[in-house]
Amino acid sequence: MLTLDTSELSPAQLQNYMQYAIAPRPICFASTIDAAGNINLSPFSFFNMFSTNPPLCVFSPARRVRDNTTKHTLENVLEVKECVINIVNYAMVQQTSLASTEYAKGTNEFEKAGFTMLPAQLVRPPRVAEAPVQMECTVKEVIHLGDNPGAGNLILAEVKLIHIKEEILDTEGKIDQAKIDLVARLGGDWYCRVTPESLFKVTKPLTTLGLGVDALPKAVRNSKVLTGNDLGMLGNIEQFPSDEEIDAAYTWPQVKEILDATIGDSGNREREFHELARQLLNEGKVNEALKVLLL
Repeated sequence: MLTLDTSELSPAQLQNYMQYAIAPRPICFASTIDAAGNINLSPFSFFNMFSTNPPLCVFSPARRVRDNTTKHTLENVLEVKECVINIVNYAMVQQTSLASTEYAKGTNEFEKAGFTMLPAQLVRPPRVAEAPVQMECTVKEVIHLGDNPGAGNLILAEVKLIHIKEEILDTEGKIDQAKIDLVARLGGDWYCRVTPESLFKVTKPLTTLGLGVDALPKAVRNSKVLTGNDLGMLGNIEQFPSDEEIDAAYTWPQVKEILDATIGDSGNREREFHELARQLLNEGKVNEALKVLLL
């Protein structure tokens, strides 16, 4: 394993390693305005939500690594403590990247990137009409993390209004994860796209207590077939099935087939049971998988 001492790396080297490893990162497409009324629009991938009460997002326009200068977004929010966070989807990703060009101060990136300015209701900076979600925010605080190249400046933005395009909503009026078509930043020039094919669900841990991986039989924990993800799913079950439930699994056609095919061959029988359990786990049948593993 490669081990790096951060104190021995240049800011550019450190930024490269961290941006490739800490990913994907959501994109804050921030519109801001200075005291003279000059509008700026720029994307930042040092961004996330940090609180819902109050509703708070944080993004960081870091000092430029090459020359230690600060960005217009930072300068603007220090003058006018307002911004709009526009969420970026695939349909606008190329224009968003174009807006990151370091144009001279006073240049309107809405115009350069071909976006439509939409008036905000509570704050001075405009919204990006093309964005699927637009959040009007007031800036509560700006935290400077240093004066050296690459140092971040945390902008704490409190969300006051959220505008959502109706075409990305489901029948309950909630955002449909498959419809919003989000993109995120990776390292270098890499991005990723959240498509229906790439989506998957992970059942949240029980509100009671899951069994835990350590409670599973040793043969299951040390399985040559089951993965760490498989064990995590099994460990989230609240309790072991009863002896009667386990015995009932002997009547399942798949189990009978394995039993008949592995008479006198306990090693292959265990492997086949583990293969069947993994198949059941892939189908979301976690309790059935555990019953097979306990036969």
